[in-house]
Amino acid sequence: MSRQARQLSETGFYHVIFRGINHQHLFEEDADFQYLLQALKTLKKTMNFEIHAYCLMSNHVHLLMKEQEPGDISMIMKRILTKYAMYFNQKYQRSGALIASRYKSVPVKVDEYFITLIRYIHQNPLKANLVEKLEDYAFSSYWEYLHGSDWVNTELSLSMIGKNEWLELHRVLGDEAFEVSGQASLSDNQVRQKILQVTKGREPHEIVSWSKPERNAVIKQLKAAGVSIRQIERETGISRGIVARC
Repeated sequence: MSRQARQLSETGFYHVIFRGINHQHLFEEDADFQYLLQALKTLKKTMNFEIHAYCLMSNHVHLLMKEQEPGDISMIMKRILTKYAMYFNQKYQRSGALIASRYKSVPVKVDEYFITLIRYIHQNPLKANLVEKLEDYAFSSYWEYLHGSDWVNTELSLSMIGKNEWLELHRVLGDEAFEVSGQASLSDNQVRQKILQVTKGREPHEIVSWSKPERNAVIKQLKAAGVSIRQIERETGISRGIVARC
């Protein structure tokens, strides 16, 4: 039976996952993780693609990549997987396949899923109980997002919601609800000024005691003005569930 053709991404973005054959480890020591990362950096200099997130786990790898020309992803992955398999087999005196038969490449849209996908990738070590804090894991791009990077593209996702809200998103584990506003997040002072403007000088904490129609009308105005659900909850004391439904 012939293999199904890979689905091409309209945006050029793919979530790529590859695993060790028979669930075996892909990395035996830190030097192996570092070799694959360096191989990706080197390949980027000769092939035109972007890395927007990565996480290297012991027996599988997540990459959020963008190709520049349709179909480039196949050649990129062939080169990187072949190079790493040759390195690993030679180092550990083994032969045969290292990577499970076919890597996954899932097309990704640049929307709210884009941000939560990056969170999902970065939270793999946390969910596997390898670390207590994301910044303690050495082999994911979370560190690049915190401190900047010369090879991981961090600008796109940070520009979509702002760094503060991006960090807040990563503090929410798993599939818990979190608003991705699609706008740069406002500072606390800016939020307060928005509330004072909308309420004609009334204090934010007073809104919780207003009538439902009056309260909900203000919440809708604040959301339309770019104030996030979390910020409205924090400044007014109105629960997130109520704010989200307005």
